[in-house]
Amino acid sequence: MGGGTLRDILIGKVPVSWMLDLSSTIVVLITTILVLIFKSEIKNYHKTLLFFDAIGLGFFTVVGIQTGIEFKMNPLICVALGTITACFGGVIRDVSLSNIPLVFQKEIYATTCIFGGVIFFILVKLDLPIMLSKVSCLISVVLFRLLSVRYNLHLPTNLKFKKSTE
Repeated sequence: MGGGTLRDILIGKVPVSWMLDLSSTIVVLITTILVLIFKSEIKNYHKTLLFFDAIGLGFFTVVGIQTGIEFKMNPLICVALGTITACFGGVIRDVSLSNIPLVFQKEIYATTCIFGGVIFFILVKLDLPIMLSKVSCLISVVLFRLLSVRYNLHLPTNLKFKKSTE
């Protein structure tokens, strides 16, 4: 809900989506209660949680892109909205747990959303059916995220820039 809230505010869609349909709010509330009750058992399912997080990342990338399209936004803005929708909830989660958010670390996280969004618009430009483009976007985000974790791929963190002598 965090990423969707930020997306909706950025495009001027108020009240934000979760205020109009409480079903997602209820799901989040129930899930939060279950996590609090079973938190010690959940720690044993790191790979399962990673898998479902990757699916959520892909799904919310598509949702954000679709929202941008509905508002007749430029494809680059749609990809940005997809990335924000997918990632910002995790930022709120991590900050509330006093952790550094994944998107601010060397993890390949937001990059997967951008990659999936580009795949989406390439397929749309090739006149593929919109549903196939959405599914391809989702699958590419999930696969890219899981492969980056599996093979320990990271973004560079120690880039050195020359100081300008001008």
